[in-house]
Amino acid sequence: MKKIPLILLAWLHTVCLFAQDAIITQNDPNAFPIVAGKKATSIYVNAHDHWLVQKAAALLQTDVEKVTGSKPDTSQVVPQSAKNIIVIGSLDQSLLINQLVQTKKLQVDSIRGKWEAFQLQVVNKPWPGVDKALVIAGSDRRGTAFGVFELSKQLGISPWYWWADVPVKTKPELWYNSAIKQYQSPGVTYRGIFLNDEAPALSDWSKATFGGFNHLFYEKVFELLLRLKANYLWPAMWGNAFYDDDTLNPVVADQYGIVIGTSHHEPMLRAHDEWRRYGTGKWNYDSNEVRLKKFWAEGIRRNRNYESIVTVGMRGDGDEPMSEKSNIALLERIVADQRKIISNVTGKDATATPQLWALYKEVQDYYDKGMRVPDDITLLLCDDNWGNIRKLPKWNAPKRTGGYGIYYHFDYVGGPRNYKWINTNTIARTWEQMHLAYEYGVNRIWIVNVGDLKPMELPISFFLDYAWAPSKYKTDRTPEYHKKWAQQQFGSANASSIGYLLTKYTQFNSRRKPELLSPDTYSQVNYHEADNVVNEYNKLVNLADSIGKTLPANYQDAYYQLVLFPIKASANLNALYAATGKNYLYAKQNRAATNDLADSVRKLYVTDSLLTLQYNKVMANGKWDHMMDQTHIGYTYWQQPSVNKMPEVKTITPQIRASMGVAIEGAEAVWPNDSTTATLPAINNIQEGVRTIDLFNRGTMPFTYSIQTNSWLHLTATSGQITKEERISFFVEWSAVPFGKHRVPITITGPDNSTVTVYAALEKLDLPKRSKETQVACDGYISMEADQVAKQVNEKNAYWQHIANIGRTGNGLTIFPPLPGVTSFQPTSAHLEYDLYTTDTAATKVMVYCSPTLPFNESTGLRYAFSFDNEAPQMVNLHTDNSEKAWAQSVSDNIRIITSLHNLSKSGRHTLKIWAVDPGIVFQKIVIDWGGVKQSYLGPPAFGRQ
Repeated sequence: MKKIPLILLAWLHTVCLFAQDAIITQNDPNAFPIVAGKKATSIYVNAHDHWLVQKAAALLQTDVEKVTGSKPDTSQVVPQSAKNIIVIGSLDQSLLINQLVQTKKLQVDSIRGKWEAFQLQVVNKPWPGVDKALVIAGSDRRGTAFGVFELSKQLGISPWYWWADVPVKTKPELWYNSAIKQYQSPGVTYRGIFLNDEAPALSDWSKATFGGFNHLFYEKVFELLLRLKANYLWPAMWGNAFYDDDTLNPVVADQYGIVIGTSHHEPMLRAHDEWRRYGTGKWNYDSNEVRLKKFWAEGIRRNRNYESIVTVGMRGDGDEPMSEKSNIALLERIVADQRKIISNVTGKDATATPQLWALYKEVQDYYDKGMRVPDDITLLLCDDNWGNIRKLPKWNAPKRTGGYGIYYHFDYVGGPRNYKWINTNTIARTWEQMHLAYEYGVNRIWIVNVGDLKPMELPISFFLDYAWAPSKYKTDRTPEYHKKWAQQQFGSANASSIGYLLTKYTQFNSRRKPELLSPDTYSQVNYHEADNVVNEYNKLVNLADSIGKTLPANYQDAYYQLVLFPIKASANLNALYAATGKNYLYAKQNRAATNDLADSVRKLYVTDSLLTLQYNKVMANGKWDHMMDQTHIGYTYWQQPSVNKMPEVKTITPQIRASMGVAIEGAEAVWPNDSTTATLPAINNIQEGVRTIDLFNRGTMPFTYSIQTNSWLHLTATSGQITKEERISFFVEWSAVPFGKHRVPITITGPDNSTVTVYAALEKLDLPKRSKETQVACDGYISMEADQVAKQVNEKNAYWQHIANIGRTGNGLTIFPPLPGVTSFQPTSAHLEYDLYTTDTAATKVMVYCSPTLPFNESTGLRYAFSFDNEAPQMVNLHTDNSEKAWAQSVSDNIRIITSLHNLSKSGRHTLKIWAVDPGIVFQKIVIDWGGVKQSYLGPPAFGRQ
């Protein structure tokens, strides 16, 4: 293998998301040996440095040993003579680092005075008698720790080595590329997670593993956070109390440098459950002010010596809205009184203690109606619990001392339905929404509700990586991220394929949360939708299985929990509901295979429990028992069922004879019983494709059949025997078909010479100058993904950004940068053009499928415009219906479909234009309907994308 020059490696480091090229496994004249010749270079940390720095150095010592088998020595005194040493220290505490700075061996201008900054570099002749030192210097204790863990990650230690059993890839030698100098500091000040809705999975697992949410449990959480460059935690709180359950919890948090806060409805660093334990009277400030003040003062008192962010304000008891009598004046008084408590207990001005006020749910209404808090309090803006940000600061708003934050969700308990079981979050959507937040100046706090922590490993990694370095993600790099993350966990050999699996299963899961699935979610008769969804998942299962068989034994546990289980479990659940829906259809059609479908549903239900058993009891020798205890089958309203419950299935008693039934694509009817004419959805020579006919038995005796049609149609079978059912497909020999519309009979003969005639509707079009981008109408509609664009017009200050896999069925397009909207249009204004060939005229329905973004800009709705040909653009409001019902529908379906009506005076060639107006709209799909679109969940498949 050709050796890569160090200077090229240094350049590669600057462009990679995961910088692993700083480490090489072979000697080079300019490389620094971490381990060479089975000898590990010693690590030096000053005795007076922070506890966290000492701990990080100890963990690095262990990490090096895991990778190489050689354990570095550690010392607190620099030797008089040594060829190479590793030095770790913080600017504010390390005498070793300060000696290097004073002797001008180390330049630290890039990190001095910065928040959590670090640098890694090789220094020549740092002390007399020492040739070289690999120096990890941090501006403070966390910055130093982040530098150490960055090196560990580059050595090959995944941040998830314990939490997801990711094995370490061993190497006999490790060398640091001396040409690389690494400097990093965070883009977001406080970055963290919220352990929430933690029962039954995380709570039962923590009890079984650690005895509860005690300091032993949190030590593992804190180390994970540091390895992910996070610094902030809202601890588990339903029935739990971080400070009260184990008095060592805050002590250990302080040692690890983790900033502790409490959730949006737990003011003054007191857990909700503490009021149940110790509170007296009602959770009501009007009637119980004195006791509440005393309760809150204790929260500040016990934490006054630790780093924290204090939540201020007040919601109702149990995360409920306050009473209707509550008003802005009362809430402002509550905040003022809380700040007096902070000042009195700490002995410092309240501005010296970081605070936040969460504009969650109805609290945002108070803000919108004029409630304000002091400038030093961070305004924690929120999403709608479904990943859609509700409010952002005004564009270029004056800066606040406390800045702005975002509270985001990967997990939620509440309406329209809980989603807690498995990862349904695409990082493409997370990137798009958080990019908006960052561009609007939200960079003080990013915290995300992760539920049980597992199985959210992938989105947690992305959220925190993005919060650390937003500048790396100015454009969509999510496909690269999936691949790099897969490489970090499983090595490079299968990184592309595993990255693809991670991309697609989360995209498929995001279409509809598993808890919202039902037998009628996907259409059984239109566009083969239910079958296609199941087939898409099954392709992922097959690929995941094939990759898993190639992985070494020590990767199997990590692979199962990070890749194989979420794919298999999700595929199985979708198959279960699809089979149930098909069972209902078959019973209605009286198919003999109805009972087989019922048996299939039962088997799929058992498979779900077996997959869970493998995760809880078998994988990793039962290490993660209870982590998959969350119920997810049988929801009837927003709250979870107490146990999983299989959907009801139908059984029939078939006739004791042969009885032919015919069903066609696009209809629930059965022939020969139905009085209507059996006509298949139309097909033309541009879209091509196939059409299907189901022949089935309604009895117990087999029968033979024969099919006759003209030579234009090529059928997969023209005769045979039916025991239960057979699907007949055909394609068209278009070269033999004359131009124009045709209605071709397909005559099916069954038992007792019974016949059914099905008609194939064909249209051959003459379009010699059609470009590949031209979308041609078929069966009364055109369906296209938003990125099937013929022309993309950008402006100087507005360009179209492609976002891969953000759509339910494809990619997306949005406008960057997210500047305030425009209302005047010129031919050069930013817009998308779609070339169309229509065969219908008059009433035209344009349905634009957009991500369910909310009007975050304090407007009455986000807008775009559309026009045909050279007409003036028509303004369209994405949020004309901004009701609670419309919102619930949009988040349940993970789409907002806006319908506009138009009239086309002639058929033929047209240009549809979508004009950018407001930022934040993500266009996913466009369907133009002249009456041919049939009911489905995902909409008709895009032409050319089936």
